[in-house]
Order: sequence, then structure tokens, then C-alpha cells
Amino acid sequence: MDRFDFSPLFRSTIGFDRLTRLVDAATRVDTASLAYPPYNIEKTGEDAYRLTMAVAGFSQDELEITAQENTLLVTGKAKKAEDENRYLHRGIARRGFERRFSLADHIKVVGASLVNGMLHVDLVREVPEAAKPRKVQIGTGQPEQVPAPQQEEVGQLQAA
Repeated sequence: MDRFDFSPLFRSTIGFDRLTRLVDAATRVDTASLAYPPYNIEKTGEDAYRLTMAVAGFSQDELEITAQENTLLVTGKAKKAEDENRYLHRGIARRGFERRFSLADHIKVVGASLVNGMLHVDLVREVPEAAKPRKVQIGTGQPEQVPAPQQEEVGQLQAA
């Protein structure tokens, strides 16, 4: 059994469909595609990460990095050599690739560099001010009353 049934979770949760899609995608992983190109993911700070991919033989204009919503897509498209060399052995793979990474909320790509055949993509978690925890002051005295909706507003809400 390689598939999980998440339908019982949908009955009692709201807004977790991204999580179930992630788990579903993880169960359908093609292990052959995971081998090329090899990569490392390292934590470089409290909220900083670096993705390093070995892309030997690819030039800067043959690589493309796209960040959209919570997905990082790294694509390599090798251009044909104009002079077709006659290789006796070709051990450096220059086949095209497409590698997707799921990013957590508030992860942003802040830079990328190609050094000695290694593609480095720097990421950082930037939590917006509105999503950070905030302290609520506790007042003294009588609680403030929130005004009740007017009778006209109640009628409009019921009609809708």
C-alpha cells in the first residue's frame, strides 16, 4: 500500500490542503529522478538556508531558477555544442533537468551564484510583521463594550 487516504482529515480541518498535497507528492517520488543533479541543503543561520547543486558543464545562461508561491524550481537546459566532438568516453552528464523544492511559508530566495560548477541558492525566512506574535496589553477597569449591529444591518445580513 503506497497511497494514503486523507479524506477523514478533510472532515475536521480547514486550509491544510497544501500539507496533504505535500505528503501525497512525497509518496509518489520517482527515485530515479532524485539522483541527478546531486544537491545539498544546509542551514547557514537561524533563518537562513543554502541549496547547493552540482551542475558541472552548465553555464549561467543554461540554468534558470524560478520561485513561485511555495515552490522553488531549478531547471537546466544544455545547449548543443556547435562542434560535435567525438568523445571516446563521456562521463559528464549534460542532460537537462528540472528539480522542484517545496518551500515553507515566508521563505524567500535572496540570491544565487554559480562557482566552479556548483550552483548556490541562498534562502531566508522573512516572517512579515503581521504574522509575528504580538503582546496584547491588559487594561484595568470595566471592559469596553463592542456596539451591537443596528437592526437594519441584521436584516441585511439575514437577507444575504
